[in-house]
Amino acid sequence: MKQVYLWCALALLLSCADKNQNNIETVEEKAKRIHDSVITVDTHIDINVKNFTDSINYSQRLDTQVDLPRMKEGGLDVAWFIVYTGQDSLTTEGYAKAAENAMAKFDAIHQLCNTYAPNDIELARTSSDVRRIAKNGKKAAMIGVENAYPVGENLSVFEDYQKRGARYISLSHNGHSQFCDSNTGEADGEWLYNGLSDLGKEAVKELNRLGIMIDVSHPSKEAMKQMVALSKAPIIASHSSARALCDHSRNLDDEQLQLLKQNGGVVQTVAFSSYLSTKKQEARAAYMKKVHEKVADSLGINWYERSEFSSLTKEQKEEYMDNYPKVTKISNELAAKDPNAPVAVDVADFVDHIDYIVDFIGIDHVGISSDFDGGGGIAGWSDASETFNVTLELVKRGYTEEQIAKLWGENLLRVLDEVQAVAAELN
Repeated sequence: MKQVYLWCALALLLSCADKNQNNIETVEEKAKRIHDSVITVDTHIDINVKNFTDSINYSQRLDTQVDLPRMKEGGLDVAWFIVYTGQDSLTTEGYAKAAENAMAKFDAIHQLCNTYAPNDIELARTSSDVRRIAKNGKKAAMIGVENAYPVGENLSVFEDYQKRGARYISLSHNGHSQFCDSNTGEADGEWLYNGLSDLGKEAVKELNRLGIMIDVSHPSKEAMKQMVALSKAPIIASHSSARALCDHSRNLDDEQLQLLKQNGGVVQTVAFSSYLSTKKQEARAAYMKKVHEKVADSLGINWYERSEFSSLTKEQKEEYMDNYPKVTKISNELAAKDPNAPVAVDVADFVDHIDYIVDFIGIDHVGISSDFDGGGGIAGWSDASETFNVTLELVKRGYTEEQIAKLWGENLLRVLDEVQAVAAELN
């Protein structure tokens, strides 16, 4: 009888052990659970209006880094689509031409949400919109404006942009605008205003009044410092990383990070290779340049390097935008098969920047962006379908679900709420 009892006890222990074993959550399972529960927000995704038509649009799987199928596969909930206009001459003619481009992009985003895929994606204007849309199982689109150059010198245009859904605006891009100096002035030491112009100072006030977040990713350091001093609301850097880890003028140095913390804002760490690891990027870029050229030659198309973009004609820029996705896709596939290819900048390098900024200014002031379809993308997060890999790396490094939720969107939405609250007070 004792043997029977012993066997029963042993069987019970083994059964409990199996049960406990089955209840242990793997790192991947934990990451998947967290990824599915938080709202994931990517604050910088470029668009090409040619991908927003009745026959070709984001409801389909395109040769882009972002579309609705990829967002669903990767669990990306909120995409900030960008109304981007390159810098041109500070003239009435230049402003008018840029304004047409900006309107075309606003219209494209609205058509996607209202006409082409209304059952899958909806335009959000507030944090409550984002939460409602996510709860209903749809994707949310938000709008950021990269370069206020198309506004010209008429500040009332900002209100029109706000009504069209713009929720953050950068006052410059690559080149000094009518509003402020750009970070690109570092290269030659030439500045127009040593920060903000008089018009730029008025623009800061107007953006505060309208409840539009001010984006400091492209303006110069001095312009950023002046914006912080003037703004009554928190600011954001929509797609920048840590200059302490990668010395690029598009990144924020420690002084800027501290200013952003004091201001209550957030820096959206960006998955852009050359802003993450100079050494790895330069080696990889030299290798990929040759691959790109071979692929373009095999396809019988012209190829331009990204560094040449600002010097291209309008027709060449359009050609570049059309060819870039197909050439880079094939090139990346070829590089992946080459054992001698230099190691690419990856998700680990990206999260190194998140770690640094979190340690330096705190978890409440850090977010995430990709700059997809604008040059962004790294090994492991090469398009929206791989968004989960960022969460997985964060879990591996010990971030909690609450912290990951803040990084993936809660910090940015908190800033949006505060900016809109300041606007309500001012009005």
